[in-house]
Parts: sequence; structure tokens; C-alpha cells
Amino acid sequence: MVQAKSWILAKHFDGFPKESDFQLRVEDLPEPKDGEVLLEAVFLSVDPYMRPFSSIHMKEGDVMIGTQVAKVIQSKNPAFPVGSHVVSRSGWRSHAISDGTDLTPLMSDWPLDVSLSLALGNVGMPGLTALYGIEEVLGLQENETLLVNASAGAVGNVVGQIAKIKGCKVVGTAGTDVKVAYLKELGFDEAFNYKTVPSLEEALKKAAPEGYDCFFDNVGGHFSTVALQQMKSFGRIAVCGSISTYNDATPQTGPYPHLTMIFKELKMEGFMVNRWEHKNLESLKRLMAWLKEGKIKCREHITKGFENMPAAFMGLLKGENIGKAVVAV
Repeated sequence: MVQAKSWILAKHFDGFPKESDFQLRVEDLPEPKDGEVLLEAVFLSVDPYMRPFSSIHMKEGDVMIGTQVAKVIQSKNPAFPVGSHVVSRSGWRSHAISDGTDLTPLMSDWPLDVSLSLALGNVGMPGLTALYGIEEVLGLQENETLLVNASAGAVGNVVGQIAKIKGCKVVGTAGTDVKVAYLKELGFDEAFNYKTVPSLEEALKKAAPEGYDCFFDNVGGHFSTVALQQMKSFGRIAVCGSISTYNDATPQTGPYPHLTMIFKELKMEGFMVNRWEHKNLESLKRLMAWLKEGKIKCREHITKGFENMPAAFMGLLKGENIGKAVVAV
């Protein structure tokens, strides 16, 4: 009998999440049945999408949603031997029983010198999100100019690096000078702190006077309104996130982008990474190859201790992380 811990959504978030919105639950798990495995979390992911998804897909008392890298510690399923590692959609749980349908084995040739935590980051969902946003949504071409905001986050930093691999000019924005320095280390052509520039509009113009062919939007809200004015005619916008609005108790309204989109003949498309799930195996191999070749660099913001899941999540929403935010058990 294994004692499992899980973090549940005790109360739906009203504005910014609070510690009292979460509750730690402890329960004894039964032995796995035939076809099942017992998992032990090694690394857990905290991601911005959890904030809006909790309002739409969860009810109070549910275990917080999310993915983790887990180790198989008991198995009655030959597809998942004891000691193997998987990416699991078990949520915020220290241990879980699975029938295998929600598990993805880590690639068999995962390099020994690459942390398994990157299966939640650059060689996982955020990396895939960046890749599919660039290739499937934007259709980014060599010599084009790309704008990406929240550029030091889990998705944004990979977006910029893939765009550089493709021979593009990349402009990134972030909310601290330390993050801006990191973007320059990664090879971004231009980067600035959107919180300290006198004018976001002028900063965007200065970074790319000719305008932007593509915009990978992780932020939404006011930033997006200003950025749309800087797009070239027939520009393309991939809408990946809207973190500036996730914690609003009252929804933001206007200004509305329709006239700008009409006159500039812009194309804007929202997307979620699972649309291209059938390509994941090949895509993860590409991301790993770029990592091993040094074309993609990684930084993680690791919080230690399962008990610190809520704090790690709230810190992410405050922008405390550079790179992927991960909790190590």
C-alpha cells in the first residue's frame, strides 16, 4: 500500500490564486490491477494554461491538472516495465495508478546527460508548442522578422531559438532586465524590458522599423493591441496564450483589432499543441537533436518539494521563472 499525496482545487480562483485555494490530500492507493502500473512522480510541471483551464475544465475538489515525468515503481502492464520513465497526465499527484492510456514513454534513446525534466520543457509540450506555432500556424520563412513576447518563458525562449535556426530576425520582450540579458545570450537580435521602456509602441518600432511578418503571442491584452499596429501587411499572428488576462476578476474590454486586421489584411489563428499530436514522435526527435547540437539552449526554474506545488504555480504567474518552471520531488 502506497500513501499518495495530491493537491486539489479547494476553491475556484477569484483573481490571482491564493494558498487557501489549494488543499493537500493524502490517500492510500490500492495495488495495481492487471494492465495497470503504479507511478511515482519525479518532476512535475506548472504551466500558465492551468489557470484558465481550471475555470473551464475543473470543479472544486478535483486534483489540479498537469503533466509530470514519473517512474514506474510497480507494473502489471508489459508495455511499461518497472524502472522506466513516462510522461503522465496524472496532475498534481505524488503517486498514481494508470492503465497506460494516459502515458507516453520517454524516447528510448534519451541521452544520459540530459535531465528527464526537459521532457516537460524544451523537449516536451512547450518545445512542441513553439515548433508547431512556428511551422504549422505561422509558416515562418527565412529572412522574415518575428516578434515573440513572454520570450524568457518556457515556450517563448524556444520560439526565438527555432526562429534563429530558420534564419529569421527575432525580437523578444520580457519583464525584467535579467530576462532580457538571457534573451541576448540566446541570440535574439533585439530584446527589451516592456515594463521599463517609455513607450511600447516606440520600442517595437525601433526594434524592427520595417515591421513584423510574424507575431507569436503569449500575452494578449494591451501588448497585443499595440503589436498588431506594427505588423506588416499580410502578417501572421499565432495566438498561443493570453497570460496578461488570466487573473482578471473582470474581463478586459477593447480596444478591438478588427480595423487594423482588415486594413493590414492580417491572419490571426489560435491553437493548442494537441492538434498535431500525430507528429510528436518525429518532432521530439528534432528538438532533442537541436539540443544536442547546441542550437537550442535550456534554462529551468526548479522548485524542490511536492509540498511547494502551489507556491511554484503562483510564482510562475508572477513571472518569477526564466525558462521552464518545474517542481522536483
